[in-house]
Amino acid sequence: MPDVGEGLTEAEILKWYVQPGDTVTDGQVVCEVETAKAAVELPIPYDGVVHELRFDEGTTVDVGTAIIAVDVAPGPGEEPPPAATEPTLAAAAAAEPEAEAKPAGRQPVLVGYGVAESSTKRRPRKGTSVPEQAQAAQVQAAVQAELNGHGTAAPEAPAAPTARPLAKPPVRKLAKDLGVDLAMVVPSGPDGIITREDVHAAVAPAAVPAPVQAPEPVAAAPVAAPAPVAGARETRVPIKGVRKATAQAMIGSAFTAPHVTEFVTVDVTRTMRLVEELKSDKDMAGLRVNPLLLIAKALLVAIRRNPEVNAAWDEANQEIVLKHYVNLGIAAATPRGLIVPNIKDAHDKTLPQLAEALGELVATAREGKTTPAAMQGGTVTITNVGVFGVDTGTPILNPGESAILAVGAIKLQPWVHKGKVKPRQVTTLALSFDHRLVDGELGSKVLADVAAILEQPKRLITWA
Repeated sequence: MPDVGEGLTEAEILKWYVQPGDTVTDGQVVCEVETAKAAVELPIPYDGVVHELRFDEGTTVDVGTAIIAVDVAPGPGEEPPPAATEPTLAAAAAAEPEAEAKPAGRQPVLVGYGVAESSTKRRPRKGTSVPEQAQAAQVQAAVQAELNGHGTAAPEAPAAPTARPLAKPPVRKLAKDLGVDLAMVVPSGPDGIITREDVHAAVAPAAVPAPVQAPEPVAAAPVAAPAPVAGARETRVPIKGVRKATAQAMIGSAFTAPHVTEFVTVDVTRTMRLVEELKSDKDMAGLRVNPLLLIAKALLVAIRRNPEVNAAWDEANQEIVLKHYVNLGIAAATPRGLIVPNIKDAHDKTLPQLAEALGELVATAREGKTTPAAMQGGTVTITNVGVFGVDTGTPILNPGESAILAVGAIKLQPWVHKGKVKPRQVTTLALSFDHRLVDGELGSKVLADVAAILEQPKRLITWA
């Protein structure tokens, strides 16, 4: 079970896509797991035959525990070796009946990056020539280097394997979906790891805008629960996965950061008209525009005018950390619970870029494919409770963030406009903020700026 890169200690196996005896290839997704933050598909970094699945679906497994054994070089007509001879995931050299037992303590990981504490040695087959032995040793060295996370190929030799690009499982899946060869992608991550942005950059020149899903929170699906027993008065559901992580985060936030919530009701008729105009704008072709897009842009402008609101409280160092960037979180209800992925550097994006990012974020959440990295580093959040017909609420801060804006339902209501009562599109906004960081004046200014922009959206130009 790999650590997907966020220091998680366990994950639940949701679904196996292979069974013992199935042939697998390098990069093929073999299972889906759910961490405390997201569901992730895991690829296998080898070609071979599945020997054994170590755990059933629904089992929670500690990171570093072997979950699958693969025979990477079965001989003609040979049966896979007994399970007891292969204690690790990779089975890099377990194909030979004459192979020596591997030393204990090694914990290679499924995704092909991680630490191996000892090298694996095996004696050659009987009758193997010296050149063949050397080639086999070089192949073995390449596999070991892959497990060590260096992605370094073996020394040059006949048919020696080439270096395998370093990328996390969700990035490999994205590259596969987009038809991108990772070997041709220039990595920008630490230690040469390929990121999602690198994959998108590789296809950007040939990209054609395509319709995306409306950037609204995903409708929540019922949480799976055991079937009720006839006549039972209670049903107990295990607390785990995203639900468990959300509960812990909300308790920590509610009882650490002193929350204050302010409200404002605003006429957004002009914003709704602008939404309709943008839908036919050629610069927004292929992008679905809705009110959340302009609300997000309004909040970004308000933060630019009041940058002190974009901060974090560092209790350990007794410092206030002022953020000069905005990673805009969008709360989304998914079948597995509430998640808050964020748009990195949203403050630098144009309106079309923001629309594209929102569409991708929501589509990924709807598919249950949001990665833990996509939920890290948020600075402020928007939660759109209006899609459920709710007028407003008092949202709890995402841990580590300074503010969260709740957007209520936009409804036609009687409103005094130019001295007369007319039907207007009206909504209520609620801003919760950490009162250690944000005093009432600053919080009020931010909320008032958002409302003013939505009432007169031309301020997106004059205040930008």
